[in-house]
Amino acid sequence: MKRIKSIKKLETILKENLEGKVSKAVYEKLREKLIGIYKEHGLYEEELQAIIEETIRRYDISQVEPGEPVGTVAAQSLGEPSTQMTLRTFHYAGVREFNITLGLPRLIEIVDARKKPSTAIMEIYLDDEHKYSEEKAKEIARKIETTTIENIAKEIIVNPFEGAIIVLDPEMLMDKGVTPETVIKVLEKLKLGKVYQDEEDPNTIRIDLKPEKADYTKIERIRVKISKAKVKGIKGINKVIIQERGDEYILVAEGSNLAEVMKIPGVDYRRVYTNNIAEIEEVLGIEAARSAIIREVINVLEDQGLDVDVRHVMLLADMMTWTGKVKQVGRMGIAGEKTGVLARAAFEMTVQKLAEAAVSGEEDPLVGVTENVIVGQPVPVGTGIVEIYMTPYKPYGRGEEE
Repeated sequence: MKRIKSIKKLETILKENLEGKVSKAVYEKLREKLIGIYKEHGLYEEELQAIIEETIRRYDISQVEPGEPVGTVAAQSLGEPSTQMTLRTFHYAGVREFNITLGLPRLIEIVDARKKPSTAIMEIYLDDEHKYSEEKAKEIARKIETTTIENIAKEIIVNPFEGAIIVLDPEMLMDKGVTPETVIKVLEKLKLGKVYQDEEDPNTIRIDLKPEKADYTKIERIRVKISKAKVKGIKGINKVIIQERGDEYILVAEGSNLAEVMKIPGVDYRRVYTNNIAEIEEVLGIEAARSAIIREVINVLEDQGLDVDVRHVMLLADMMTWTGKVKQVGRMGIAGEKTGVLARAAFEMTVQKLAEAAVSGEEDPLVGVTENVIVGQPVPVGTGIVEIYMTPYKPYGRGEEE
């Protein structure tokens, strides 16, 4: 067996045997991978030839033939393994702090284009200045995590005689980076009454409730209002934990607010990620939402140990986003907006759809599978897309030249 002596030789063999036979993306990816293997283990020419032949074979059989019903194949390829999923699945995001909905419930959320996922999670990467230091990462986490008075208070007492008494926890104040003065400013904005610090204990804050507010029926409402008052942080982010991944620290947040998190100094806004697809569409646009749908569906399937070709998922994402907005797979989205009247009527609300089409004088071009099955014509799929045109043979008459 003949060993390949240099990377240049490897690239020459690849170029001669593979270029033009596979797509540019496949060629570049294989080249990159083989160079990595060569640097680590070395390669023989016979091994490289076998890899090239297998790549070409697999590339050829993966091509879509003209007329192949890719939609039906994609639907089956996604639908069949989905039946193997467990109905309720939760998994912990790295540490046992947050759980994320996975499996069938998460897949349903994605294809239904829900505005909010049941368990919103963000991965927040930091810039070069902050990502290597746990202390600096903690500073950013404090800015992002929503801190309410309830989080930093030992107790909150409200009664119509003494007013409101908030006893702050010194340890929590230090941990969250909050001072009693900040809490006083927050309480003043609530406009419940005069707010002041206790003379004997600086960590105790009192509020003289206004007479009209000091009513037994409103006591609980006032207590809740005080406890839920936001001291600092970003709306929607309930908790932030710091994780060490490789040589850097990243923040994992429970909740989602992409637009606001990207503005925080110290956050690498290019790498911030949320599993809230509607939010990605709103902030970053439809192409980013399409990529997020693909990533989320693939993650769900891989977590369940299911192997589905990414092209089926890409087709699903394309269908959900091609109009410029994320649409659900259902009668309020893709299925309900098909071009053919008969296809829409065959899905749900048959009489209503036919009546609407009749009133507006719609025509059905009969380009889809469903419509042609209904009217009894060959389906425009596979051999059904082939049309034969011929010129009838006309025999030459007497005296005519051939």
